[in-house]
Amino acid sequence: MKLAFHLAYKNLMGAGLRTWLNAGVLSFAFIVIIFYNGLIDGWNQQAKIDGINWEYGHGHLLNDKYDAYDAFSISDGHGALADSKQENLTPVLIQQGNLYPSGRMISIRIKGIDPNQELLHLPTHLLNESNAQIPVIIGKRMAESAKVKTGDDLLLRWRDKNGTYDATTVTIAGIFETNVPFVDGGQIWMSIDKLREMTLLKNRTTYFVANEHYEYADVPGWRFENQEYLMREQTKLINAKRVGGSILYIVLMTLGLLAIFDTQVLSIFRRQKEIGTYIALGMTRWQVVRMFTAEGGMYSVFATVLGAVYGIPILWYLSKIGISFGADGGEMGIIMAERMYPVYGIGLVLGTILVVVLSATIVSFLPARKIARMNPVEALKGKVS
Repeated sequence: MKLAFHLAYKNLMGAGLRTWLNAGVLSFAFIVIIFYNGLIDGWNQQAKIDGINWEYGHGHLLNDKYDAYDAFSISDGHGALADSKQENLTPVLIQQGNLYPSGRMISIRIKGIDPNQELLHLPTHLLNESNAQIPVIIGKRMAESAKVKTGDDLLLRWRDKNGTYDATTVTIAGIFETNVPFVDGGQIWMSIDKLREMTLLKNRTTYFVANEHYEYADVPGWRFENQEYLMREQTKLINAKRVGGSILYIVLMTLGLLAIFDTQVLSIFRRQKEIGTYIALGMTRWQVVRMFTAEGGMYSVFATVLGAVYGIPILWYLSKIGISFGADGGEMGIIMAERMYPVYGIGLVLGTILVVVLSATIVSFLPARKIARMNPVEALKGKVS
Protein backbone atom coordinates (compact mmCIF):
# COMPACT_ATOMS: atom_id res chain seq x y z
CA MET A 1 0.00 0.00 0.00
CA LYS A 2 2.89 2.35 0.77
CA LEU A 3 4.32 1.66 -2.69
CA ALA A 4 0.92 2.39 -4.25
CA PHE A 5 0.72 5.80 -2.57
CA HIS A 6 4.33 6.58 -3.50
CA LEU A 7 3.80 5.75 -7.18
CA ALA A 8 0.46 7.57 -7.20
CA TYR A 9 2.11 10.70 -5.81
CA LYS A 10 4.88 10.56 -8.39
CA ASN A 11 2.38 10.14 -11.23
CA LEU A 12 0.25 13.09 -10.07
CA MET A 13 3.25 15.36 -9.70
CA GLY A 14 4.34 14.33 -13.17
CA ALA A 15 0.95 15.26 -14.61
CA GLY A 16 1.60 18.89 -13.67
CA LEU A 17 -1.15 21.40 -14.49
CA ARG A 18 -3.80 18.73 -15.10
CA THR A 19 -3.49 17.58 -11.49
CA TRP A 20 -3.89 21.07 -10.06
CA LEU A 21 -6.82 21.90 -12.35
CA ASN A 22 -8.71 18.86 -11.07
CA ALA A 23 -7.74 19.64 -7.49
CA GLY A 24 -8.81 23.27 -7.98
CA VAL A 25 -12.30 22.37 -9.19
CA LEU A 26 -12.74 19.93 -6.31
CA SER A 27 -11.40 22.43 -3.76
CA PHE A 28 -13.93 25.04 -4.95
CA ALA A 29 -16.78 22.62 -4.29
CA PHE A 30 -15.18 21.83 -0.93
CA ILE A 31 -15.10 25.52 0.09
CA VAL A 32 -18.66 26.20 -1.13
CA ILE A 33 -20.01 23.27 0.90
CA ILE A 34 -18.31 24.50 4.08
CA PHE A 35 -19.34 28.11 3.46
CA TYR A 36 -23.01 27.39 2.78
CA ASN A 37 -23.44 25.00 5.69
CA GLY A 38 -21.52 27.41 7.93
CA LEU A 39 -23.86 30.22 6.88
CA ILE A 40 -26.94 28.11 7.65
CA ASP A 41 -25.46 27.05 11.01
CA GLY A 42 -24.67 30.68 11.82
CA TRP A 43 -28.21 31.74 10.96
CA ASN A 44 -29.65 28.90 13.03
CA GLN A 45 -27.47 29.73 16.03
CA GLN A 46 -28.18 33.46 15.83
CA ALA A 47 -31.93 32.89 15.41
CA LYS A 48 -32.04 30.65 18.47
CA ILE A 49 -30.13 33.14 20.61
CA ASP A 50 -32.30 36.06 19.50
CA GLY A 51 -35.50 34.05 19.90
CA ILE A 52 -34.57 32.98 23.43
CA ASN A 53 -33.43 36.46 24.46
CA TRP A 54 -36.42 38.35 23.08
CA GLU A 55 -39.43 36.04 23.18
CA TYR A 56 -39.09 32.37 24.09
CA GLY A 57 -36.98 32.42 27.24
CA HIS A 58 -36.70 28.80 28.36
CA GLY A 59 -40.24 27.94 27.34
CA HIS A 60 -43.81 29.19 27.65
CA LEU A 61 -46.55 28.12 30.03
CA LEU A 62 -49.73 28.94 28.07
CA ASN A 63 -53.38 28.98 28.94
CA ASP A 64 -55.13 26.06 27.26
CA LYS A 65 -57.63 28.37 25.57
CA TYR A 66 -54.95 30.48 23.91
CA ASP A 67 -53.67 29.68 20.42
CA ALA A 68 -50.94 31.95 19.08
CA TYR A 69 -52.18 31.31 15.52
CA ASP A 70 -55.84 32.09 16.28
CA ALA A 71 -56.69 35.74 16.90
CA PHE A 72 -60.19 34.78 18.09
CA SER A 73 -58.69 32.90 21.06
CA ILE A 74 -57.17 36.06 22.55
CA SER A 75 -60.35 37.34 24.24
CA ASP A 76 -60.85 34.13 26.24
CA GLY A 77 -57.31 32.73 26.22
CA HIS A 78 -56.23 33.76 29.69
CA GLY A 79 -56.48 32.53 33.22
CA ALA A 80 -55.28 32.90 36.80
CA LEU A 81 -52.39 30.98 38.30
CA ALA A 82 -51.67 30.75 42.01
CA ASP A 83 -48.79 32.95 43.16
CA SER A 84 -47.04 29.92 44.60
CA LYS A 85 -46.78 28.43 41.08
CA GLN A 86 -45.48 31.59 39.42
CA GLU A 87 -41.92 31.23 40.68
CA ASN A 88 -39.36 31.64 37.86
CA LEU A 89 -42.13 32.76 35.51
CA THR A 90 -42.74 36.16 33.87
CA PRO A 91 -46.44 36.82 33.10
CA VAL A 92 -47.67 38.25 29.79
CA LEU A 93 -51.28 39.30 29.08
CA ILE A 94 -52.47 39.84 25.49
CA GLN A 95 -55.51 41.80 24.38
CA GLN A 96 -56.64 43.22 21.07
CA GLY A 97 -56.98 46.91 20.41
CA ASN A 98 -56.78 49.72 17.89
CA LEU A 99 -54.20 52.48 17.69
CA TYR A 100 -54.95 55.81 16.02
CA PRO A 101 -51.77 57.57 14.84
CA SER A 102 -52.48 60.80 12.90
CA GLY A 103 -56.12 59.86 12.41
CA ARG A 104 -55.33 56.44 10.94
CA MET A 105 -56.47 53.18 12.54
CA ILE A 106 -54.11 50.25 13.12
CA SER A 107 -55.28 46.96 14.59
CA ILE A 108 -52.76 45.81 17.18
CA ARG A 109 -52.15 43.43 20.02
CA ILE A 110 -51.69 45.03 23.41
CA LYS A 111 -49.18 43.06 25.47
CA GLY A 112 -48.77 43.58 29.17
CA ILE A 113 -45.57 42.52 30.93
CA ASP A 114 -43.89 43.14 34.26
CA PRO A 115 -41.77 46.31 33.86
CA ASN A 116 -39.25 44.92 36.36
CA GLN A 117 -38.59 41.71 34.40
CA GLU A 118 -35.01 40.97 33.37
CA LEU A 119 -35.57 37.68 31.55
CA LEU A 120 -36.27 39.12 28.09
CA HIS A 121 -34.25 41.84 26.35
CA LEU A 122 -37.31 44.03 25.99
CA PRO A 123 -36.41 47.48 27.47
CA THR A 124 -39.32 47.34 29.93
CA HIS A 125 -37.37 49.51 32.37
CA LEU A 126 -38.42 52.45 30.20
CA LEU A 127 -41.99 51.93 31.43
CA ASN A 128 -40.84 52.66 34.98
CA GLU A 129 -38.64 55.56 33.98
CA SER A 130 -41.36 57.36 32.02
CA ASN A 131 -43.46 60.12 33.63
CA ALA A 132 -46.36 59.53 31.23
CA GLN A 133 -49.71 58.38 32.59
CA ILE A 134 -49.72 55.26 30.38
CA PRO A 135 -46.27 54.67 28.84
CA VAL A 136 -45.79 52.01 26.16
CA ILE A 137 -42.82 50.70 24.18
CA ILE A 138 -42.90 49.57 20.57
CA GLY A 139 -40.50 48.01 18.07
CA LYS A 140 -38.73 49.84 15.28
CA ARG A 141 -40.80 48.18 12.55
CA MET A 142 -44.02 49.09 14.34
CA ALA A 143 -42.81 52.68 14.76
CA GLU A 144 -41.98 52.95 11.06
CA SER A 145 -45.33 51.45 10.08
CA ALA A 146 -47.28 53.81 12.33
CA LYS A 147 -44.94 56.74 11.59
CA VAL A 148 -44.45 57.60 15.24
CA LYS A 149 -41.45 58.43 17.41
CA THR A 150 -40.50 58.48 21.08
CA GLY A 151 -42.61 60.92 23.07
CA ASP A 152 -45.63 60.84 20.75
CA ASP A 153 -49.10 60.58 22.27
CA LEU A 154 -51.51 58.16 20.57
CA LEU A 155 -55.14 57.26 21.06
CA LEU A 156 -55.64 53.62 22.06
CA ARG A 157 -59.01 51.83 22.05
CA TRP A 158 -59.76 48.40 23.50
CA ARG A 159 -62.57 46.31 25.00
CA ASP A 160 -62.70 45.17 28.59
CA LYS A 161 -63.79 41.70 29.75
CA ASN A 162 -67.47 42.74 29.54
CA GLY A 163 -67.13 43.76 25.89
CA THR A 164 -67.33 47.48 26.66
CA TYR A 165 -65.21 49.74 24.48
CA ASP A 166 -62.90 52.21 26.16
CA ALA A 167 -60.16 54.56 24.97
CA THR A 168 -57.30 56.56 26.38
CA THR A 169 -54.07 58.26 25.37
CA VAL A 170 -50.80 56.37 25.57
CA THR A 171 -47.28 57.76 25.25
CA ILE A 172 -44.38 56.16 23.37
CA ALA A 173 -41.76 55.78 26.11
CA GLY A 174 -39.21 54.05 23.91
CA ILE A 175 -38.57 52.32 20.59
CA PHE A 176 -36.48 49.15 20.55
CA GLU A 177 -34.80 47.32 17.67
CA THR A 178 -34.84 43.54 17.41
CA ASN A 179 -34.40 40.75 14.87
CA VAL A 180 -37.45 38.94 16.27
CA PRO A 181 -40.60 40.10 14.42
CA PHE A 182 -42.96 38.39 16.87
CA VAL A 183 -42.30 41.02 19.56
CA ASP A 184 -42.34 43.96 17.18
CA GLY A 185 -44.83 44.14 14.33
CA GLY A 186 -48.43 45.09 15.07
CA GLN A 187 -48.11 45.29 18.85
CA ILE A 188 -47.33 47.55 21.77
CA TRP A 189 -46.01 46.68 25.24
CA MET A 190 -47.15 48.19 28.53
CA SER A 191 -47.20 47.35 32.23
CA ILE A 192 -49.23 44.20 32.84
CA ASP A 193 -50.79 45.72 35.97
CA LYS A 194 -52.01 48.69 33.94
CA LEU A 195 -53.42 46.43 31.20
CA ARG A 196 -55.22 44.29 33.77
CA GLU A 197 -56.71 47.43 35.27
CA MET A 198 -57.83 48.72 31.86
CA THR A 199 -59.44 45.43 30.82
CA LEU A 200 -60.79 44.46 34.28
CA LEU A 201 -58.85 41.19 34.03
CA LYS A 202 -57.49 41.07 37.54
CA ASN A 203 -54.64 38.54 37.99
CA ARG A 204 -55.29 37.14 34.52
CA THR A 205 -52.43 36.00 32.28
CA THR A 206 -52.24 34.70 28.71
CA TYR A 207 -48.90 32.98 29.07
CA PHE A 208 -45.81 32.90 31.25
CA VAL A 209 -42.20 33.01 30.05
CA ALA A 210 -40.02 30.56 31.99
CA ASN A 211 -36.42 31.18 33.03
CA GLU A 212 -33.64 28.58 33.26
CA HIS A 213 -34.62 27.59 36.82
CA TYR A 214 -38.23 26.73 36.03
CA GLU A 215 -39.26 23.09 36.39
CA TYR A 216 -42.57 22.25 34.80
CA ALA A 217 -45.19 20.42 36.81
CA ASP A 218 -48.60 19.56 35.39
CA VAL A 219 -50.99 22.48 35.97
CA PRO A 220 -54.70 22.07 35.07
CA GLY A 221 -55.74 24.55 32.39
CA TRP A 222 -52.17 25.28 31.32
CA ARG A 223 -49.72 23.65 28.90
CA PHE A 224 -45.97 24.00 28.62
CA GLU A 225 -44.11 24.49 25.31
CA ASN A 226 -40.32 24.20 25.40
CA GLN A 227 -37.78 26.07 23.28
CA GLU A 228 -37.60 23.40 20.60
CA TYR A 229 -41.37 23.39 20.13
CA LEU A 230 -41.61 27.19 20.03
CA MET A 231 -38.89 27.38 17.39
CA ARG A 232 -40.23 24.52 15.28
CA GLU A 233 -41.26 26.73 12.34
CA GLN A 234 -37.88 28.45 12.25
CA THR A 235 -36.15 25.06 12.44
CA LYS A 236 -38.24 23.71 9.54
CA LEU A 237 -37.35 26.74 7.44
CA ILE A 238 -33.63 26.38 8.14
CA ASN A 239 -33.73 22.65 7.36
CA ALA A 240 -35.51 23.42 4.09
CA LYS A 241 -32.80 25.93 3.19
CA ARG A 242 -30.17 23.35 4.06
CA VAL A 243 -31.79 20.79 1.73
CA GLY A 244 -32.16 23.38 -1.02
CA GLY A 245 -28.51 24.34 -0.71
CA SER A 246 -27.44 20.72 -0.97
CA ILE A 247 -28.56 20.78 -4.62
CA LEU A 248 -25.96 23.47 -5.30
CA TYR A 249 -23.02 21.67 -3.82
CA ILE A 250 -24.12 18.32 -5.27
CA VAL A 251 -23.82 19.94 -8.69
CA LEU A 252 -20.39 21.36 -7.83
CA MET A 253 -19.19 18.06 -6.39
CA THR A 254 -20.45 16.26 -9.49
CA LEU A 255 -18.43 18.57 -11.74
CA GLY A 256 -15.29 18.04 -9.66
CA LEU A 257 -15.72 14.27 -9.47
CA LEU A 258 -16.57 14.06 -13.16
CA ALA A 259 -13.24 15.72 -13.95
CA ILE A 260 -11.46 13.12 -11.84
CA PHE A 261 -13.40 10.28 -13.46
CA ASP A 262 -12.56 11.49 -16.98
CA THR A 263 -8.91 11.94 -16.03
CA GLN A 264 -8.73 8.42 -14.64
CA VAL A 265 -10.37 6.90 -17.74
CA LEU A 266 -7.97 8.77 -20.00
CA SER A 267 -5.01 7.89 -17.80
CA ILE A 268 -5.78 4.15 -17.87
CA PHE A 269 -6.27 4.26 -21.66
CA ARG A 270 -2.97 6.06 -22.29
CA ARG A 271 -0.90 4.13 -19.73
CA GLN A 272 -1.68 0.56 -20.81
CA LYS A 273 1.99 -0.31 -21.39
CA GLU A 274 2.84 1.05 -17.94
CA ILE A 275 0.09 -1.09 -16.39
CA GLY A 276 1.38 -4.17 -18.25
CA THR A 277 4.89 -3.42 -17.04
CA TYR A 278 3.74 -3.24 -13.40
CA ILE A 279 2.03 -6.62 -13.74
CA ALA A 280 5.05 -8.12 -15.54
CA LEU A 281 7.29 -6.95 -12.69
CA GLY A 282 5.25 -8.95 -10.19
CA MET A 283 2.41 -6.65 -9.07
CA THR A 284 -1.01 -8.26 -9.01
CA ARG A 285 -3.85 -6.73 -10.96
CA TRP A 286 -5.57 -5.58 -7.74
CA GLN A 287 -2.36 -3.94 -6.52
CA VAL A 288 -2.36 -1.90 -9.72
CA VAL A 289 -6.05 -1.13 -9.18
CA ARG A 290 -5.25 0.12 -5.67
CA MET A 291 -2.48 2.29 -7.07
CA PHE A 292 -4.77 3.98 -9.57
CA THR A 293 -7.50 4.31 -6.93
CA ALA A 294 -5.02 5.92 -4.56
CA GLU A 295 -3.94 8.21 -7.40
CA GLY A 296 -7.49 9.42 -7.88
CA GLY A 297 -8.11 9.66 -4.15
CA MET A 298 -5.05 11.88 -3.80
CA TYR A 299 -6.86 14.53 -5.83
CA SER A 300 -9.08 15.03 -2.80
CA VAL A 301 -6.02 15.41 -0.54
CA PHE A 302 -4.55 18.02 -2.87
CA ALA A 303 -7.97 19.69 -3.06
CA THR A 304 -8.10 19.88 0.73
CA VAL A 305 -4.64 21.43 0.93
CA LEU A 306 -5.35 23.83 -1.92
CA GLY A 307 -8.73 24.75 -0.44
CA ALA A 308 -7.10 25.45 2.92
CA VAL A 309 -4.59 27.81 1.29
CA TYR A 310 -7.18 30.17 -0.18
CA GLY A 311 -10.31 29.07 1.68
CA ILE A 312 -9.25 29.65 5.29
CA PRO A 313 -8.55 33.40 4.82
CA ILE A 314 -11.80 33.90 2.87
CA LEU A 315 -13.99 31.96 5.30
CA TRP A 316 -12.35 33.61 8.32
CA TYR A 317 -12.90 37.06 6.81
CA LEU A 318 -16.57 36.35 6.10
CA SER A 319 -17.10 35.01 9.63
CA LYS A 320 -15.75 38.29 11.04
CA ILE A 321 -17.52 40.87 8.87
CA GLY A 322 -20.68 38.82 8.26
CA ILE A 323 -22.85 38.86 5.16
CA SER A 324 -25.73 41.24 4.50
CA PHE A 325 -28.49 40.12 2.14
CA GLY A 326 -30.27 43.47 2.14
CA ALA A 327 -33.49 41.80 3.33
CA ASP A 328 -35.46 42.27 6.53
CA GLY A 329 -36.50 38.96 8.07
CA GLY A 330 -39.32 40.72 9.92
CA GLU A 331 -41.13 41.39 6.66
CA MET A 332 -41.12 37.64 5.99
CA GLY A 333 -42.07 36.70 9.55
CA ILE A 334 -38.79 34.93 10.32
CA ILE A 335 -35.94 35.59 12.72
CA MET A 336 -33.07 36.78 10.55
CA ALA A 337 -30.48 39.39 11.41
CA GLU A 338 -29.61 42.09 8.88
CA ARG A 339 -26.06 40.70 8.85
CA MET A 340 -25.40 36.99 9.33
CA TYR A 341 -22.13 35.49 10.54
CA PRO A 342 -21.16 31.99 9.34
CA VAL A 343 -20.12 29.45 11.97
CA TYR A 344 -17.67 26.73 10.97
CA GLY A 345 -17.69 23.86 13.45
CA ILE A 346 -14.98 21.22 13.53
CA GLY A 347 -17.62 18.59 12.76
CA LEU A 348 -18.65 20.47 9.62
CA VAL A 349 -15.06 20.76 8.33
CA LEU A 350 -14.05 17.17 9.11
CA GLY A 351 -17.33 15.81 7.77
CA THR A 352 -16.90 17.70 4.50
CA ILE A 353 -13.31 16.49 4.13
CA LEU A 354 -14.47 12.91 4.71
CA VAL A 355 -17.23 13.24 2.08
CA VAL A 356 -14.82 14.70 -0.48
CA VAL A 357 -12.13 12.05 0.12
CA LEU A 358 -14.58 9.13 0.00
CA SER A 359 -16.33 10.47 -3.10
CA ALA A 360 -13.06 11.00 -4.97
CA THR A 361 -11.81 7.54 -3.98
CA ILE A 362 -15.00 5.80 -5.13
CA VAL A 363 -15.06 7.72 -8.42
CA SER A 364 -11.41 6.76 -9.00
CA PHE A 365 -12.08 3.10 -8.26
CA LEU A 366 -14.85 2.76 -10.85
CA PRO A 367 -12.68 3.14 -13.98
CA ALA A 368 -9.70 1.43 -12.28
CA ARG A 369 -11.67 -1.83 -12.04
CA LYS A 370 -11.02 -2.34 -15.75
CA ILE A 371 -7.36 -3.06 -14.94
CA ALA A 372 -8.35 -6.29 -13.19
CA ARG A 373 -9.68 -7.64 -16.49
CA MET A 374 -6.64 -6.68 -18.60
CA ASN A 375 -4.43 -9.22 -20.32
CA PRO A 376 -0.86 -8.21 -19.29
CA VAL A 377 0.61 -9.32 -22.63
CA GLU A 378 -1.87 -7.24 -24.61
CA ALA A 379 -1.34 -4.37 -22.18
CA LEU A 380 2.41 -4.42 -22.79
CA LYS A 381 1.68 -4.14 -26.50
CA GLY A 382 -0.76 -1.28 -25.83
CA LYS A 383 -3.55 -3.10 -27.65
CA VAL A 384 -6.13 -3.41 -24.85
CA SER A 385 -9.49 -2.08 -26.00
